Amino acid sequence: MSETMNQRQVPETTILHRSLWAGRIMSALVIIALVADGTIQLFAPAQIASMLQETGFAMDLTRIVGPIILACAILYAIPATAVLGAILVTGFLGGAICAHVRIGELGSPPEIISLLLGAMTWAAFICVTLESGPFYRSSIEPSGAVLCPSTSGENACF
Repeated sequence: MSETMNQRQVPETTILHRSLWAGRIMSALVIIALVADGTIQLFAPAQIASMLQETGFAMDLTRIVGPIILACAILYAIPATAVLGAILVTGFLGGAICAHVRIGELGSPPEIISLLLGAMTWAAFICVTLESGPFYRSSIEPSGAVLCPSTSGENACF
């Protein structure tokens, strides 16, 4: 019986470990893309001047948008604020998609990149929280109820 238990536990642990690393890699890609975008907007706005003119944004907005992007990336990178960061990143990327739709660029590379980065933001968040979050298998009873143990031994979910 112990052999059967070990065979079932090893794949689950391996899957969770792979999920955790996949999430970390996706998070790193999203953060790198956001930091690169924010840095370009702050320190080299001339490189994106033509794109800003196409979308109808003024060059002065790079001083505002750059720090916002960097703040979103920082909030997303910190585990304690990752949910807020993911929400803000999604909002920012949704705005970028909206700007391109407004000028008639359906399916343009910036739109597709924004869509993929948004999907990766949430996929990474889910992968990373699978191991320790409320959806982790060891916190779910066979009946399907989620256990939220507290120090007093009671269910502390709510």
